[in-house]
Amino acid sequence: MKLKRNLFLISLIFAISLVLAAPKNYPVSFTIFNRNISFNISSPTLKLGNWTRDLELKLGLDLRGGTEVTLQADMSNIAEADRTDALDSVREVIARRVDMYGVAEATVKTITSGGDYRLSVAMPGIDNPDEALALIGSTAKLDFRELPKSATDSATYADFVSTDLTGSDLKRATVSFNPESGDPEVSLQFSEEGGKKFEVLTEKNVGKPVGIFMDDVPLSAPIVQTKITGGTAVINGDFTLEQVKNMVLTLNAGALPVSVSVLKQQNVAPSLGEGSVKASLIAGGVGLVLVALFMILNYGSLGFMASLGLIFYGVLTLALYKLIPITLTLPGLAGFILSIGMAVDSNILIFERMKEETRKGGSFASSLELGFGKAWDAIKDANTATLMATFILYNPFDWSFLNSSGMVRGFALTLFLGILVSLFTGLFVTRNLLRAFIKGKS
Repeated sequence: MKLKRNLFLISLIFAISLVLAAPKNYPVSFTIFNRNISFNISSPTLKLGNWTRDLELKLGLDLRGGTEVTLQADMSNIAEADRTDALDSVREVIARRVDMYGVAEATVKTITSGGDYRLSVAMPGIDNPDEALALIGSTAKLDFRELPKSATDSATYADFVSTDLTGSDLKRATVSFNPESGDPEVSLQFSEEGGKKFEVLTEKNVGKPVGIFMDDVPLSAPIVQTKITGGTAVINGDFTLEQVKNMVLTLNAGALPVSVSVLKQQNVAPSLGEGSVKASLIAGGVGLVLVALFMILNYGSLGFMASLGLIFYGVLTLALYKLIPITLTLPGLAGFILSIGMAVDSNILIFERMKEETRKGGSFASSLELGFGKAWDAIKDANTATLMATFILYNPFDWSFLNSSGMVRGFALTLFLGILVSLFTGLFVTRNLLRAFIKGKS
């Protein structure tokens, strides 16, 4: 009964993975019995409330084509204790600008090494690199705006007019919590001159909104409750902690005099990416066939069952890439191809143990269970060592003394996921397929 349940679960996971892994809008056309048959194979779009996943395979910069830029941040006017926060603030602004530019799946990362403060911006699929560079390379511009006296109740952000209060008058924005409700809010601290300007601005606009704009894009428009003196203020409302943190980073970017300059730029042609994808897919297919052939020739029917498990592994891995989603890079594809070979390591260890037990006179059923049991320690140790290596290469905590390259991280991520899927495939899928195969062997 347990075996039937496990086989049903394997079949269900494989069927779902097959649907998720299907290409997006892939046309199929053929002729049979003088009849033309044509249809599209397409994976579905998943929706759950506000969560949506289109299940398209995400390709990185090196596969899709685009521009990668390394920016140097000028921290000469920033206190050393504030430089990390300042770099995070600049990253937030550049990420907003890239999103406004319409670059899908762009990544903006900070790189800190010694006294260097840099940002790496990867922008896949852009058509005009020079225009994008001009956009992301300018210093952030923060300003406070008010509505004119002639404004009506139906006024929009477009009706706000600039005042003399700008980002240069803001000392610092910080995350704080309302002492009464405990809700997160933004605390603002102005310079002495900025405090005077803010006092005049709030006195003129009691009961009215004051717009806060970054690069001419509205961030917030809080209602002034009363005249604010002392050079400090809070922005509160129905904000989540994440929203408050993002607003603080953006405000600080406009308050801090951090400019960025282009240190390095690399353009990747889409044709190069397409050729790399095709070559990698061919390499992956050849790898799968060769590994399956080796297993069948060396282990016969056992190897055939392991090959079925390998097909299951490939489909499930691709489905996870699309579901998570994982942005595939060329090194990431290399990690996937490497994990194909590693996917059968556990099977080889198990089958060799089974051979030993069979030579001792054990039955197929007992040899199978003993083989899996005795091979587990070796499988666990080998895969644990590799998982530790992928953790170091991925560097999830952004430690400065370890790798921070996105390409290396792509390799580590696909290899990490490949190992986990191969363990599930080898120890659960293949094992239950062999258990079902026992009847034929008995």
